[in-house]
Amino acid sequence: MNTKKPMSLTGRVILGMVAGILTGFVIRTLFADNGFVDNYLVHGLFEVGGKIFIASLKMLVVPLVFVSLVCGTSSLKDLSTLGRMGGKTLGLYVGTTAVAITLALTMGTIFQPGAGADLAAATTFASTEAPSLGQVIVNMFPTNPINAMAQGNTLQIIVFAILFGIAISAAGKPGERIAAVFADLNEVIMKLVALLMHIAPYGVFFLMAKLFTGLGIEAIFNLAAYFAVLAGTLLIHGFVTYGLMLKGFTGLNPFTFFKKMEDAVMFAFSTASSNATIPVTMETAKNRMGVDNKVASFTVPLGATINMDGTAIMQGVATVFIAQAFNVDLSMTDYLTVILTATLASIGTAGVPGVGLIMLAMVLNQVGLPLEGIALIMGVDRLLDMIRTAVNITGDSVVTIIVGKSEGAFDQTRFEDPKAGEKEEKVHLSHAQ
Repeated sequence: MNTKKPMSLTGRVILGMVAGILTGFVIRTLFADNGFVDNYLVHGLFEVGGKIFIASLKMLVVPLVFVSLVCGTSSLKDLSTLGRMGGKTLGLYVGTTAVAITLALTMGTIFQPGAGADLAAATTFASTEAPSLGQVIVNMFPTNPINAMAQGNTLQIIVFAILFGIAISAAGKPGERIAAVFADLNEVIMKLVALLMHIAPYGVFFLMAKLFTGLGIEAIFNLAAYFAVLAGTLLIHGFVTYGLMLKGFTGLNPFTFFKKMEDAVMFAFSTASSNATIPVTMETAKNRMGVDNKVASFTVPLGATINMDGTAIMQGVATVFIAQAFNVDLSMTDYLTVILTATLASIGTAGVPGVGLIMLAMVLNQVGLPLEGIALIMGVDRLLDMIRTAVNITGDSVVTIIVGKSEGAFDQTRFEDPKAGEKEEKVHLSHAQ
């Protein structure tokens, strides 16, 4: 009887990446002047397969952004009664995301992980001039949302989706029926994402094989530098930014907080899904941290929908990395555009594995960078996705505590009790048995 477990998606993506790199090097070394290999493999199978995969990524951007954002904003039931708590929560989530993307762009600019890769020589990409920041802001507001979707104007889609979601929330019974339809649509789109992730190893193989027929070994070192810069930025944001926020807004001990977050962080790391971690995050916030249910039940699910600081950091570092690798100079307007786009895009990023790469395609498009650069980072993105998810749910919990304490819905004695929550966990487990 065969009990061998199938290879995980992470393993298959890495295998596809390594196989593609090796294939590219072999073709470059042994078949550099072979017309058949060049015409039918490099510019045939590899190029066609890679373009299909890139097209599949772009295909999901519009429906994913629109449906996810409508679901997120329409879940804000009765905006008038949420009032102050909703404003604080949304403000903190958007604020931390803006800080995250700014930190990412700063780290990427300082350490320059893509410098020297010279990928432009291996592609036919030609950069385009990005619009001014003022024009970007004006262009955020669509005159025809259907046309915006047809053209893939993602900033206009985001604005329209937010307004549409708020209108659904305010529409009463009709809004509830529409919200249920969008919830079902969201499930279907998540299945599409899952299907795309299953063919990702093949897409990565084709893209990497074609790319590395014209690249040297230096690109490998650039990829390692990208991993180190992104992982370091995620850890700095997770421990330093959130720790300072917790101390500054509440006066609580960050070390106590991080100790109590161990289980939720490990669960988030293993699943790479903010949505899958919601029950554990909520239980941690209520039983171990001492936040009242009326706050935690609102802030944690909302955070899993719109608070994607880890994803924003990935988009920032990856944007700088790809720009450096393709020898494209980004202006200050470009950087501000990335901050704005990535902050808004993170709101529309679903809390499931792999979606961040699709959102990255949107950010790259906004500043005129090549989507082919995504292939170079996909091989290491799954592991980074696990770290990003841990950062995301840590941010959800910090904001939950800050809002809970400011609303008088926080038990500090429970927070400071190292054994808090153990009784509830034992009762829960015994009932489960």
